[in-house]
Amino acid sequence: MAKRANKLVIVTEKVLMKKVAKIIDECGATGYTVVDTGGKGSRNVRSTGKPNTADTDSNVKFEVLTENREMAEKIADQVAIKFFTDYAGIIYICEAEVLYGRHFCGPDGC
Repeated sequence: MAKRANKLVIVTEKVLMKKVAKIIDECGATGYTVVDTGGKGSRNVRSTGKPNTADTDSNVKFEVLTENREMAEKIADQVAIKFFTDYAGIIYICEAEVLYGRHFCGPDGC
């Protein structure tokens, strides 16, 4: 049996990685996945105003599973308010079903 969850996805500039991770932790999420990513968006420009020529100018994508939508929205609100005026980013929430995940589902599984 699957356990229902909310998947919060945050795509933003790599320079914010530690700051976003801190917000996620402080809001009580039990973990997250972060990967380097790239693409094209509506801003089509870095906050530095320079083309993407270095690793520090790239993007990262966080995926956070939360048991309730309120936690996901709290994380999203804090990240957006603190950073998205000055940095590129997008945040969205999807419904998810966790099939396997000892720490998320508990020792007996989902």
